[in-house]
Amino acid sequence: MSDLPGIVVTGASGRMGQMLSKTVLESDRAKLVGVVERAGHPWVGQDLGELLGGTANGVVVTDDPLEAFAKAQAVLDFTAPAATVAFAELAAQARAVHVIGTTGLSDDDLAKLEAASHHAVIVRAGNFSLGVNLLTTLTQKIAAALDEDYDIEVIEAHHNQKVDAPSGTALMLGEAAAAGRGVNLDDVSDRGRDGITGARKKGDIGFTAIRGGDIVGEHDVMFAAAGERIILRHVASDRAVFSRGALKAALWGQDKKPGQYDMVDVLGL
Repeated sequence: MSDLPGIVVTGASGRMGQMLSKTVLESDRAKLVGVVERAGHPWVGQDLGELLGGTANGVVVTDDPLEAFAKAQAVLDFTAPAATVAFAELAAQARAVHVIGTTGLSDDDLAKLEAASHHAVIVRAGNFSLGVNLLTTLTQKIAAALDEDYDIEVIEAHHNQKVDAPSGTALMLGEAAAAGRGVNLDDVSDRGRDGITGARKKGDIGFTAIRGGDIVGEHDVMFAAAGERIILRHVASDRAVFSRGALKAALWGQDKKPGQYDMVDVLGL
């Protein structure tokens, strides 16, 4: 067991943090060597095994990411933009693979991640499931094959606690559609429709966000033209698909050169 890659999970108490921790604990290819929460959180100082409803496992929640990262070969990070940027610097110092599922990152945040990637491997994706990454590849291919007579709409649905919109996955799909058409998504993105908006602009890529209940994640990409529609769809019913993908990315990155990668790289699509 001692030669297995050591993994640290940030945001240990969150939905994804708990799922990521369980996935690593159940894996025979990695070991959980630390879990991190923010200073003052009630989980800090407690045994993770007991917090997850089981027996003590010796993994104590810490608010010191520097100490945790120092003994890790990879960090799984599905937190918030400010935290992820700070973690990126520490992961780079530790030369640990930084797997990022955080969404809502600004251009300034992305620039800081790029700087960190000069020293360590970063695997960042809007979604870590195999199905969504296949959907992304298909979206780009279909967008390349169809002209602007086909309007493109990305429709996403998530639980009512999600704080950002459109989702990171929706933006990833929009980027794929834009790449297929050879355009910049920022130039053709249509995200706000309310009131008298006028007719849809030809060539725009639209986004619709739905929030409700406990929806894990649903994404449709619609290509709509006069007389027909093509709809690509992915439905996630269990967050474990994301945590398994994140662990796969952490293991894949162990022998890679510093730089930024995504799940298309990990999956060899």
